Amino acid sequence: MTPRSFLLTEQLGDYVRASSEPPDDVVRDLLAETAELGERGEAPPTFQIPPEQGALMQLLTRALGVRRAVEIGTFTGFSALCVARGLPADGSLICLDTSAEWTAIARRYWERAGVADRIEVRLGDAHETVRALPAEPVLDLAFVDADKAGYADYVDQLHPRLRTDGLVLLDNTLRSGKVLDPQDDDARAVAELNAALAADPRWETVLLPVSDGLTFLRKR
Repeated sequence: MTPRSFLLTEQLGDYVRASSEPPDDVVRDLLAETAELGERGEAPPTFQIPPEQGALMQLLTRALGVRRAVEIGTFTGFSALCVARGLPADGSLICLDTSAEWTAIARRYWERAGVADRIEVRLGDAHETVRALPAEPVLDLAFVDADKAGYADYVDQLHPRLRTDGLVLLDNTLRSGKVLDPQDDDARAVAELNAALAADPRWETVLLPVSDGLTFLRKR
């Protein structure tokens, strides 16, 4: 498997995955079906987070005792599956996306994994859907992997809805290294946000070279 992180060689990517908890049949089948979408040109292959990032998100969800979570950008549901598996039986995850087709694939695998009852999908413009959530600090975790130009707005809207010490994860914050010399709108938006977050007193911020860059924001 070609590593999603541009910082890893193929051999190191294989080693990283081999040194982590192995995926089960549900995860393997979901990743394989999603890869086939990319091979047929029906979906961008870069929409899929890598297995090691999913394992990290599941571990974090469980270790932090997350009970209420939201995901912005669900695609075929791998990241949501990982978060849902880390939740307690009475935990909940709200998934925001625009595609009924891709989230239908996700629902099949959530059912197989026995976590569908923890997940609610809300289709539509995620900016509007986030604003429609109660402006109360009840969320423990948020994962954002959607329109890059919209990240700043998502961060602002999530802040009042996140409890103190709650965590926001922002995906693709290195943009394959393009943040060093941003030449397109997405890269410029992410580079500007990275700089702003590093100085934002609302958050404790760290950007880690996980896959294509994963930024951790802890609400102070």
